[in-house]
Order: sequence, then structure tokens, then C-alpha cells
Amino acid sequence: MGVKKVLICDDLRGWDADIFCLQALDRYYDVESFLRKDGYAGSYKRRTGDAKDGCAIFWKKERFSLLEASAIEFTCHGLRDNVAQLFVFEVGKHKTNSRRVVVGNIHVLFNPKRGDIKLGQVRIFLQEAYALSEKWGRIPVVLAGDFNSTPQSAIYEFLSTSELNITQHDRKSLSGQERLKYSFHDLYSCISYCWTDEEIKNASGNSNCTILTHPFRLHSSYASVKGNGMTRSYGGEPFATSYHSKFIGTLDYIWYSTGLECARVLDTLTIASLRGLGGLPNKTIGSDHLALVAEFVFNSRSTGPNLSSEATEKEGSQGEDN
Repeated sequence: MGVKKVLICDDLRGWDADIFCLQALDRYYDVESFLRKDGYAGSYKRRTGDAKDGCAIFWKKERFSLLEASAIEFTCHGLRDNVAQLFVFEVGKHKTNSRRVVVGNIHVLFNPKRGDIKLGQVRIFLQEAYALSEKWGRIPVVLAGDFNSTPQSAIYEFLSTSELNITQHDRKSLSGQERLKYSFHDLYSCISYCWTDEEIKNASGNSNCTILTHPFRLHSSYASVKGNGMTRSYGGEPFATSYHSKFIGTLDYIWYSTGLECARVLDTLTIASLRGLGGLPNKTIGSDHLALVAEFVFNSRSTGPNLSSEATEKEGSQGEDN
């Protein structure tokens, strides 16, 4: 393995998480071979098209039984070559007190100007996660990944509030990665932006539907746990989870639904520390994204063992999706 892969694998071993969700992984079998020695099983879904990276999930075999697995190829929906994964796990060895959870992993399209595609990918991801949750008895979900959307974005609003009127947002700034130089939306919320029928269909699945909803009540793990003012922005999200030549800010999240509580999270680096590193990856951090780590417990409505340490680590190629 190269130096970057060694750094990432060493970090994974140090966190000792129960489940890892990785995106943009381009050498899955190197990482799988490393983690297998520590008792992990894994699954990989490569992006469609010419890309050589994909999403991967690893889990501790001694703690989790895999009940069902599925993958999403967004190209089947006309939404580019990105992919996502969904797994149903049973936590605990004894059936009398075991608990089940859906774990999802996604890498959303990078292109900041194609908010319609990004929103469509998130919509389908949530729909598929909900279907699995319902199938297995309305079990809770944890959804991790690189959503390529900032905490100030309309896509974040959709995830956190369960609803979005897309006509109140410009498609090219839907993810918050690029701000329009002149925007009067904040002053005049009644402004209605023009979307083509194709763009509306990409975002909502129906060219006649401009108000999107999803059935979950999702919480962001970092926004749910009080943090350090040096590393957290207003709202509780990290100031930055990614830092490279084109961007510094937060794009990555671990969302969870009713039935779970987030007990604690791993603090991220300060902006000053990141700038001092001169960008990511570097000689000490092997990825251009920081790892997010969260610990969950089943809430009072459930009994059974804890689900601890959900982690999402950015791995592999640094190129953007087109």
C-alpha cells in the first residue's frame, strides 16, 4: 500500500469503530485485507462508468449479523454514476435482546451546479433507506457519507426538516458549495426560481412535483452533541470536514433517525489547524476529508446493546465527480 493508504488504515485501527463507512475508496482490497485481520467483514460498491472508486462499509463480525444488503446505482435513475449502500444489521448475539438498524453510506455528486442531480440522489437514498426500515419493523437508521452539501444549503435543509420547496432555490447553489455573487433570496424569500421539467424530475422524480418531502425525522450527529466553539459553527456542525485547493468547509455528515441517540462524537480540527497543515491530504492525514466518528445508543423505546462508533472516513481519489 502507498503512504496515504497506510495512514488511513492506521487511523481506522486507532478508532476501533464498530462500523466504518468510506467513500471514494479506490483500493478496496488493500483496506479489506488490513481490516480483516482485526475481525471486520466488508462490502464494496464501485461507481458505474469509468470511475475506479466507490463506497465501502466494514463491520465487526463479532458484534453484527448482516440481515440484508443492497446497493443503489444512480445511473439507473438517470442521475450520474454515483452509488450508495444500505445494510440491515442485527446488533447483539442473543435474539431475546438484540436490536436491528439500517446503516447507509453515500457519496453524492460533486458538481456544485447540478443541485437537481444531488437532490435526486439524496431523495432516492432516503426512499430506499425508509423501505428497508419499514420492511424490518420500522427500525432506526444511520446514514453516513459525503453529501457534497454545506450546512447552510437547501439540501441540508431537506435532510434536517424533511421538506423542501425547490422553486425557492437556485439549482446552481442548492448545495451551498458555490454562493451566487448577487443573491437576494435572503431578502425576498418569495422569489421563485425557474426550473426546467427535466431538472424538476431529476430532483423530485416527477416533473409536476416541486415540494419534496421524506418520511424520516433525521438528526445530524454533530449538531446533536454540544461541541467546542473552536471547531463548531452555529448550529453545531464542524467548521470544516474537507480542505483542498478548491474548497474548505463541511460536506460530510452522520444522520440518524428516531430510535437512536447520539452519545458523543469525535471533535474535528480547527480552521487554523487545517490551514497550518496546508491542505489535505498531507504527511499525517491520508485523506482530503476529516473522519467523522459518532457513538450511538438505542433510546428508551428500545432495550438491548449499544450501537457504538459509526464512522465515515474519506478515502481514495481526490478527483471530483462530474
